[in-house]
Amino acid sequence: MAKAGHVLIASVRRLSLRVVSVGVTFLLVFLILIRQLTRFSVGASDSQSIDNSEYPTMWKGIFPAGLLSLGLAGSASATLLYVASYAGTVTTLRLTLPNDDSVDGTAATLETVSNSTGCGPNPSWLTLDYSKNILFCLDEGLNDPYGGVASFHVNDDGTLTTLNRLEVIQGPVSIAEFGAGGHGLALAHYSGSSVSVVGFDPEGALTLVQNETYTLAAPGPNADRQEAPHPHEAILDPTASYVLVPDLGADEVRIYQADETTLGLAPIAPLSVRPGSGPRHGTWLVTPEKTYFYLISELANAITGYETIYNDDKTLSFNEIFYIPTHGENITLPEGTGAAEIVVSPDGKFLIASSRWENSFTIANFDPNNSTLIPSDPLITFSIDHATGKLTKVQEFPAGGSGPRHFSISADGTLVASALQADGRVVIIKRDVETGLLGDYVAYADIEGELTAAIFREEYPTYY
Repeated sequence: MAKAGHVLIASVRRLSLRVVSVGVTFLLVFLILIRQLTRFSVGASDSQSIDNSEYPTMWKGIFPAGLLSLGLAGSASATLLYVASYAGTVTTLRLTLPNDDSVDGTAATLETVSNSTGCGPNPSWLTLDYSKNILFCLDEGLNDPYGGVASFHVNDDGTLTTLNRLEVIQGPVSIAEFGAGGHGLALAHYSGSSVSVVGFDPEGALTLVQNETYTLAAPGPNADRQEAPHPHEAILDPTASYVLVPDLGADEVRIYQADETTLGLAPIAPLSVRPGSGPRHGTWLVTPEKTYFYLISELANAITGYETIYNDDKTLSFNEIFYIPTHGENITLPEGTGAAEIVVSPDGKFLIASSRWENSFTIANFDPNNSTLIPSDPLITFSIDHATGKLTKVQEFPAGGSGPRHFSISADGTLVASALQADGRVVIIKRDVETGLLGDYVAYADIEGELTAAIFREEYPTYY
């Protein structure tokens, strides 16, 4: 009993000390916040909204780093990302975020873990099979007669071990994984005017299964860009029964029935789109009542929304819901502006599109020692009406630089990784899951070459 009593007294003393420590810490934090808020209120009359200011509104400009929440711990969490560059590398990055309870001023960091050159000279796309610990990378083969697809084992520390590499027709730019349990890759070949299928086994060994190459009877309305078929993305439908391939050169979305066992793709009637629009990428939203398909067109800088109908004869029909500019409204864009990526948020409530080569924002330099402002293209967020499939613009936000060819959203929806083709930079942006609004720049990393993809090493739901 005496020993138990001593333990109780010691525990009470420790608890008392913790309470005092908590009280002192909160008092200090409160005084700092009052000082910062006083400063902010004095200058509030000079502030502007994100759409009217040359700088995005950022919490770091209001509160000191590390004071976004008021706890006591100082630990941090980390996640890994993979970034592809035309310079021939796949870079593993470690993003370390201050714990929500941090008050020590710790900043987020984005550090290089490793670089792999096993993909080939011009990595253009990354797909991660999280459950199998296999990363697939496409080599576009910009200056070679062939492209390639490579498989890597993803090690626990994020480094990559090359498993296999297979030569394919030139110009692969996108992968859709499909087949029972995921054992096939449908590839879209931009410069090769082809769609192909590659199978893989649990060890990452790759085998060519099928290839279809297309021609045009005549160039499209945009003769410079539509001189030949240009399949730009491979997309698996939500039933895992079809692969869709937007073809920028042919102004159609090619559609294939996908055999989950043999991995064979059988073409069926395509989805024809507006002449000269140049379809690039697409994304899905499944609701309890309807399935929506959203298509972004690079040449027309437009988004088209469709309700998808699954017919009894195993074909697909598409009822157009809307056709709108990528900005949601008619504005004059600089010549050469090109819509790029389109993604539905993990919770299905929002859609984000990226636009390149318009430089509609000017932002502060990421290097605190460099006062030169940076031109930036936008990420454009829309909310989705699940009943109608229609979009309502919520926000335009600077992507962190020029040429956001690709971006991805973290599995929990709180972060966006923006791959900037023109600037050789990947930027991590904070995202509010409830409102869909992009906020602070969390971290960035400069990477040699034109960036083509940035993905999180996280598990996402799959259709196959």
